[in-house]
Amino acid sequence: MKDSTQGFSPLDRTGMAARVAQDIPEGWYVNLGIGIPTLVADHIPPEREVVVHSENGILGMGPAPDAHKENPWLVNASTQRVTLRPGGSFVHHADSFAMVRGGHLDLCVLGGFQVAETGDLANWAHSVTETGRQIGGAMDLAVGAKRVWVVMEHVTKDGQARLLPRCTYPLTAAGCVSRVYTSLTVLDVTPKGFVVLDMVPGLSFEALQARTEARLHRD
Repeated sequence: MKDSTQGFSPLDRTGMAARVAQDIPEGWYVNLGIGIPTLVADHIPPEREVVVHSENGILGMGPAPDAHKENPWLVNASTQRVTLRPGGSFVHHADSFAMVRGGHLDLCVLGGFQVAETGDLANWAHSVTETGRQIGGAMDLAVGAKRVWVVMEHVTKDGQARLLPRCTYPLTAAGCVSRVYTSLTVLDVTPKGFVVLDMVPGLSFEALQARTEARLHRD
């Protein structure tokens, strides 16, 4: 939806996923986390050879199936129905995590609650007092993949910043994030902090900074 007062349109979840897919190179082995990242598989061009890994034991996962063509036994780690690309395979859960922990993934795309300018990631608990604080496989993926990209809304539902000098939520991993995709921008995490690579049309650098607690730098 276009922000009529500001003259720009934030990306929706599908738009964010498509923007991430645009940047994944040919030949990479990629894990897609829960939430927005699962949509990325739907936007990888079929002619581009990207091998998508799912920690529940799929190597070569494809996009979501067409309606009425679902295989009820073929699901990703979020228990969503998926497809298998030609040449895809199934592996034991332990072997799947051996791929993660052995550094064999070129990229992991994760959702996030907060990312710090140092690359710290918080994506599994809202606070230290939260009762159901299951971290799942995110910790393994955050430290096991060669690169970690995070995709998330730029701010919370109540307008609080997600890109911060320091995370206030419990960390999944420290210094693991190399790039962030939000509904407004694409940023690299560098030694000097967040460097803006791209912004949605109509959004100024100053307006983006006003919505971001961490200091931003121009490319």
